Parts: sequence; structure tokens; C-alpha cells
Amino acid sequence: MNISGIIGYPITPFNNDQCVDFDKLRAVIDTLLTAKVDAIAALGSAGEAAYLSQTEWENVASYTVKYVAGRVPVVIRIAELTTEQALKRATYAHSIGADVIMLSPFSYYKLSEDEIYAHYQSVSDATPLSIMIYNNPATCGVDMSPQFMLKMVNNIKNATMIKESTGDIQRMHKIYKLSNGAVPFFNGCNHMALEALNAGAIGWCTAAPCLIGDKPKQLFEAVQSGNSNKAKELFYQQYDFLEFIVKSGLAAAVKSGFSLQGIDVGDPRKPLLPLSMQEQAKLKDMLLNLNSLS
Repeated sequence: MNISGIIGYPITPFNNDQCVDFDKLRAVIDTLLTAKVDAIAALGSAGEAAYLSQTEWENVASYTVKYVAGRVPVVIRIAELTTEQALKRATYAHSIGADVIMLSPFSYYKLSEDEIYAHYQSVSDATPLSIMIYNNPATCGVDMSPQFMLKMVNNIKNATMIKESTGDIQRMHKIYKLSNGAVPFFNGCNHMALEALNAGAIGWCTAAPCLIGDKPKQLFEAVQSGNSNKAKELFYQQYDFLEFIVKSGLAAAVKSGFSLQGIDVGDPRKPLLPLSMQEQAKLKDMLLNLNSLS
């Protein structure tokens, strides 16, 4: 499965009883599709996957695949402490018709490269789905070098692409140069979108389209078309907002943004807290400004 462009991240809506609200999830997915995303990645950080039960996780994954119904590819993010649990989720993702797995090693103990490699190899052996190697040490506690990730792409059958989220642009330059531009990689850091796309990233994984429509897609297309002035203008229009939603916590910020725009998707699940009144006021001003721009 070859994907590129904007990969949009839905949040997981909850009702007043803190149960998953699938009617609202449909509205969230519709919002992303209207924003012209090129793929949807369910159960990422913005989707509070780490705070869902096994049943909730499976139900959200299944609902997303069924509702999207092939309009764009669906990526299922998997980050589990044990290989056994990652295998269960990977085989489930395949069984429901997902297109790609975004796989992160997740660790309490520091993992060796041999252990990480075996983890990815086991998942690849268990499912024919393409695997996006996801490097996000800030949340997963594991940092993989560009050289090591490329080794896995070169040697593990289904490992075909990389998502780099360390915030270090040199990692992206390394991936591009060491692979001669042959290995697709995605930007996972909102504030680095312009740099990453100019460094050869074939796409950008972001929850921003939930709140600001197709502005991320416009940025991607401006870079692709070589319109550097337009790309720079679009990026700096979005920059403060992109930085804010990450620093404030993606789930809390995006859920507050939906509420400000008239869609109540509930609060994040504790121990996560909703935005403060001051933060909500700041976000409201940003959204009013951004969404008033053509």
C-alpha cells in the first residue's frame, strides 16, 4: 500500500458516561474527509488509544474502517508493551480491512536493537499489511536511529515506510540521503511540517485538519508544486496553532476545538484534563483567525 500526503488523526469522542460516542466519531471522520486528507490514522495519540480498553480499541478500529469504506486508506496505530499484544492488534487490523499498520515499539525496559528488530519481524510475519515504522521516543520511550529504521525497511518484508517524530530535522535528511530518496517517510512533528516536506517527506501526519480544514493539504500541495512562497505563507499562518495543540496535549486541544466549533466530543479521559478557560480562549482566537482566511 503506497500512501502520501496528509494523514489525518481523529480524536476518540466520549459521551457523558465516558463511553465511546460512535455518532460523534462519524462526524469527526467526516470533518477529516471534508478537509481532503489522503488517509486516516485511527488510534493515535490524539485518539487516546493508550486510555482505551481492548474492546473499545477494537470497536473504534472496526468502526473507522467500515465508515471510511475505502474512500481513503485507513492506518491503524499500534503501540504495545508486549509483542504478543502487538500481534493480536495487528492481526485484528488485517481482519477488519485496514490498509496499513503504524507500529511503535513501546517500552518500560530499555530495548536493544535486536529486541526491537524481533518485535517488528514478528508483526510482519503475522500480517501481510504494510508497516509504517513509527519513531516517537517522547511517548514510547524508544528512539530508533535512521540507520536502524532503514535496516528494518531493507530486511523486514512488510516494513515499507517510516514516520519520524523526534523533532530533529537531521533525522529526515539522514533517511533521505542514506536511502537515496527511495524509502518513503512522513513528518510527525507539526511545527516541522515545512522543513520536513522540503527535506523529502512524502507526507505529514497531523490532527490539525480536525479543526482547520484543508489548510494542511494546501501547504502540502504548495510544497509539491514548488510554490515555496505560498508554502511559507501557509505554514506561518498555521504555525502558532500547530505548536499550541501539541504543547496543550493533542486530545485535549482538539476536543476543545471541536466544542468551540459546535461539536461536543466530550473531555479527554482522565488523568488527561480538558483545556483551561484561558487556553480555550487562546484556541478560540486562533481558530477564528485561521478559519477566516481563504
